[in-house]
Amino acid sequence: MSHIAPCLWFDGQAEAAADFYVSVFPDAAIDKISRYGAGAPFPPGTALMVEFRLFGQRFQALNGGPQFPFTEAISLSIPCKDAAEVDRYWDTLVADGGQEGRCGWLKDRFGVSWQVVPDGLGELMSDPDPTRAGRAMQAMMTMKKLDLAAMRAAMEGKTQ
Repeated sequence: MSHIAPCLWFDGQAEAAADFYVSVFPDAAIDKISRYGAGAPFPPGTALMVEFRLFGQRFQALNGGPQFPFTEAISLSIPCKDAAEVDRYWDTLVADGGQEGRCGWLKDRFGVSWQVVPDGLGELMSDPDPTRAGRAMQAMMTMKKLDLAAMRAAMEGKTQ
């Protein structure tokens, strides 16, 4: 089990976010929820901390208030085995108010940044021929959701 658990700071949506995340990923579960009592900054019964797991990685979702909104300075990266998995995660995470970003990045409806990364991307970016790797990078820079087949075609000097 991982000894480090990222803590995601929410403004009242911690439980909804954790519920959403465990519905998106296989092998995911909510492990524990602690709740605010009377006299707290949120109504009694509101989740204070939600502890959950995604692919065995522990996370914490804290309802801390509006002071610290999410930024792209921190993102969660999802390695995907194929284009179908890229599509599934991308479409699910941008649904209901999420936002597409560039180069495989997106924000979900809670403002959390994600990178949806197809297996093989690292190989394209580290091709020993800098011209080929550069063409793959140029293609990636025009994309929102990453299309590895189109990047491979660009790398080979072909258009798709």
